[in-house]
Order: sequence, then structure tokens, then C-alpha cells
Amino acid sequence: MTMTSSVAEEDWSKRTRLTGDWDGARTALEEKGVDIIIQYIGEVLGVSGGPTPNKTHATYEGRLDVTVNTDLDRLLGWKGGKAQIRVFQIHDVNSRNAVYYTGSIADPSNIDALPTTRLFTAWVQQEIGTFASLRAGQLAADDEFLVAPTAGGLINGTFGWAAIAAANLRSGGPAYPLATPGLRLQLNPTETITVLGAVFSGDTAGANCYTTGAGDSQRCNRFGTTFSLVGGPLWIGEVQYNINQGPDSKELAGSYKLGIWYHAGQYVDLHYGIDSATRTVVSQTQAYDTDMLHNGNWGIYGVADQMVWRQGDASANLFVRAGMVPSDRNLVSWYIDGGFGLKGFVPGRAADTLTVGIAYSKISKDAIALDTDVYALDGIYPRRIAETVVEVSYIAQITPYWSVQPDFQYIVNPNGNVAIDGDPTNGLVDDVYVFGVRTTITF
Repeated sequence: MTMTSSVAEEDWSKRTRLTGDWDGARTALEEKGVDIIIQYIGEVLGVSGGPTPNKTHATYEGRLDVTVNTDLDRLLGWKGGKAQIRVFQIHDVNSRNAVYYTGSIADPSNIDALPTTRLFTAWVQQEIGTFASLRAGQLAADDEFLVAPTAGGLINGTFGWAAIAAANLRSGGPAYPLATPGLRLQLNPTETITVLGAVFSGDTAGANCYTTGAGDSQRCNRFGTTFSLVGGPLWIGEVQYNINQGPDSKELAGSYKLGIWYHAGQYVDLHYGIDSATRTVVSQTQAYDTDMLHNGNWGIYGVADQMVWRQGDASANLFVRAGMVPSDRNLVSWYIDGGFGLKGFVPGRAADTLTVGIAYSKISKDAIALDTDVYALDGIYPRRIAETVVEVSYIAQITPYWSVQPDFQYIVNPNGNVAIDGDPTNGLVDDVYVFGVRTTITF
């Protein structure tokens, strides 16, 4: 573990953390196995287009992130034991973040969440040599599953926990800002192959969230302490092939992943419902009485993230992710994103990164069929098609502890192509331009 030197304490430009070593207290804690990480992210985003095409809106949102990582071997003599507790303080202005103004499936900000102070993850882990580890507690799937490291240079939420999961799983799935009780096993049969398997509680919002009328998973589990055990289990498995990952490796690093998930909960059919005589009818019609339900939901996905060029501190990476799910019970039936990252390509700026990404979320054929039938019955238009996100982001590393990140996003057909306020006489929602800047400080 790297300790903060006395030189770095005196030189603010060389510190890895703004507040330094706390007069030696931080080093003393690290020697006992306790590492405290405090980070603040703040951003201003402007939104043009969307549901209010003739207006430009500005938003501010911020997140204070406090993480305590503990080596239980150092602290308690628990050989192979580790633990983590992570807490967020999330805030904004007027409770209207960028996604409120874009109306899109993909949230323009991956820190967007209900303003609150929230427990995120809290777990213990037992390592079995280098071959395996078992983690239990309040877990987040997006910490380890469906991850493309290069996409981490982008701030739109879909480049993290992709829309193929966020838009389809109950309450968005066990991902920021809602973790849930779970169990994760990792196996490392070789130096290059990793196998991950996990089971999570299937509904992060907790019991009766929607039947009580609250209807908002984040409000139902406002402080992250619901510890939901309802909704049926969500199983996720992922096989990874990772090459040249060592910090001293001079070769081209690569990571390839194949995953599958299954949720045992019930999902509403997007096209049909049941009338009072138990007959199948088009939902959202006068004959519609109750939901047609499907038992279970599943999906498969793949990730590839490959460095394609390296020279000194400079490098170039490409990434692509794709996934598909059943069309009759999921809004987004298939998804693909990809892009590239360039690090250190500006002379004298070895730590800076430029990342460009594009994501495509295809609206399921059953949702489109419903739109077609509703138009035939009631003359209500339009039909949803797909949503596309293009993002360009540049991380300027001002000091080791402080970065500034200008960002631009273009969202085509927000929410797949919908009418303003659901009324086609108002016109269709315009494409959206999002522009802004994020700053990140590690204390």
C-alpha cells in the first residue's frame, strides 16, 4: 500500500489526496489495514432540446463518496479477510437533474440519484489464497459485472450499468444508487481466466413499494437500509479472459467477458393484458382488466475492451458491449455500445484521457406492437423505435487528486421516440444536446 511521503505533504501539486496524510493519522490507519477514501464529484450540465425544445436548462448535482476498505488480516488477524463500507451524500438543485429535462432512457449522469444520505455497499470477503474469494453483504452488481473499463471515462449512466439492465430489471437492478443483499463467488482457475457468480435480492426497493403508491424505488429505499429480500433471486454469472493486466506490463492489455443473468421474479407483458373474462386483449384499452404476467426474465451479454496501441505513457483502447433479452417483458430488447479511449496523447499531459462512446438501445418489438395497436384503436401516435447516445468526454488531470472533465452528449429519440407530455398534438420530443463540466476531488 503506497504511503504519503513528507515531501508530498508539503507539495500540494504532488499529493494523491488533497488533505494529505492527516498529520500521520492516515498512514497509521493504513498500517493497521484501514484505508479511508473520500471523494467529491460535482457537475454542471446544460440541456437543450428534449420535452422543452425551446428552452435550455442548467442543473447542478453532486455526490460525496466515503469508502472505508479494511484489511481484516492486519486489523484483526483474520487471514484472507477484507471488508468495505461505502456511503453517499447525494444532492442537487431543485430536485431536477439532467434526466428530468432529457426524458431519456439513458441518464446523462452516472451520479444522478434522489438527494439523500445513503448506505451503498457493506460487505465482508474471504479470500482463499489466490484461487477464490467469497463476498457477502450489501452488494452492487455494477461494481464487477458488465463493466468495460475504457467506458469509465464517460459520464452517461448507460456506459456504466447499461440500459439493457437498468431499463429492464426490477427497480433498475442492484446497481447505483441501490445495492442489495447478495452473495458473490470469484474463481481464478488460471492467471488469465476469472469466473464470477452472484445471487442478489431481486428487488432493491423492498416489499410493497409499488402497491403502497410510493412507486419510486429510491424513495422506498431512501437511505439504503431496507436490505430487501423480496422480488425473487437475481442470478448473474460472468466468465472473463484478461491478458496483460499487471501494472508493470508493457504489452497490450485486454479484457473479454461473457455473461448471463436470470431473475426469478414476475414481469408484466408489454403488449397484452387480461380482460374480466380472462381473455387476452391489447393492454391500455377499455377491455384491459389485469396485467398478463411472465414468470422470470433473463439476458445474455458480452464485453470486449482491448488496448490497441501503446507508446510510453500514451495508449489507445477500444471497447464494445452488447446484450439481448426477451422482447415480451423488456422495454429494451437488445443493446450495443462501443467507443475508444486515448490516454496521454497530448504532449505533457500523460494522465489526461479522451473518451468517445456511442450507445444504441432498441425498443422491443412488443412495445412497438402496443404503440401500433393503440394508434389503430385510438389514433395516438407515435411508435417508439430506439434511443441513441453519443458522448465525447475529456478528463484533464490537474493534480493527482483533482480532475476537470468537459463533456458533450447528443441523445437521438429520447425514450425511443415519444410525444411531448404523451400528447401527439404537442409534437414529438426533440433530440437532446447535453453539455457541461464535472470536477472530481479526492480528499
